[in-house]
Amino acid sequence: MKRGKVAQRLVGALFVAASLVACGPRAGSEPDLETLDAEQIYKLGEYQLEASRKGKDAVRYFAEVERLYPYSEWAKRALIMEAFAYHKDRDYENSRATAQRYIDTYPAEDDAAYAKYLLALSYYDQIDEVGRDQGLTYQALQALREVIEQYPDSEYAKSSMLKFDLAFDHLAAKEMEIGRYYLKGKHYTAAINRFRVVVEQYRTTTHTAEALHRLVESYLALGLTDEAQTAGAILGYNFQSSDWYQDSYRLLTGRGLKPEARGNSWLAKVYRQMIKGEWL
Repeated sequence: MKRGKVAQRLVGALFVAASLVACGPRAGSEPDLETLDAEQIYKLGEYQLEASRKGKDAVRYFAEVERLYPYSEWAKRALIMEAFAYHKDRDYENSRATAQRYIDTYPAEDDAAYAKYLLALSYYDQIDEVGRDQGLTYQALQALREVIEQYPDSEYAKSSMLKFDLAFDHLAAKEMEIGRYYLKGKHYTAAINRFRVVVEQYRTTTHTAEALHRLVESYLALGLTDEAQTAGAILGYNFQSSDWYQDSYRLLTGRGLKPEARGNSWLAKVYRQMIKGEWL
C-alpha cells in the first residue's frame, strides 16, 4: 500500500466517519457497530487513525471489520491498516504480528509488500543506541533484506536499502566502540579482533578508515610493524585525504616506517583483494 494511498483514504474517510458519528442515537455518540456495514466501520477506523494520536483508538474498528465481515474486501484492507495503526502507536510487537498475519493470509496481494516493509520497520525502529545489545539490528537487517529481495520493484525496496545501509553501519559502530574500549585499556589483541571485523565484514561502512587507523595504533603497540605498515597502506590507498590516514602516516614515519604492504598477514590478503584484485 502506498503511503499516498493511506493518506488519500484517510482524508476521504473523515467526512464519512464524522457523519456516522453524528447520526448516532445521540449527537456525537458512536453507533452500534453491528448495525453498520464493513465499509462504514472501516471508515470509522480511518477517521480515528487521523483524528487521534493513539493508533489503538483505530485498531478496534479494523478488528471489528475482520470479526463481522471476515471474507470481505474490507477485512483485507482493515488487516493492513491495523498493522499500520499498531506501528503508529509504537506497539511494534503487535504491528509485526499483524503484518505477518497479512502476509500469511494474502501473500499475492499488492499490500503484501507494504506488510513486509512494516514488519521490517517494527525491528528497525527499535534499534537502540550503539551501547546496547544489537540483536534487533540483525533482525532488522534480515527483514529489510527480504523486502529488497522479494519486492525489488516496489516503492519500499529503495527505502529498505537505505535503512539496510544505516543498520549495517550501526553494527560496525558497535564493533568500533568495543574495539576502542579494549584499545584504551591496552588490550591490543582484543582490540585488533574488533577492528578486524569492521575491515573484513563492514568495509563498506563509514567506520572502515578509523578501523584501519586503530589497527596501525594497535599493531605498533605490539611491535608488529609489518601489519601496521600494511594497514597504513590500505588506509592510504582508500582514504588518503582523511585525517585518519594523516594520523597513521605520522605514527609510521615517526618510527622510521612507511605505509606499504609487507608480510603475509590477514591484512596482506585484504590488501591483495582490495587493491590488486587478487581474490584467490
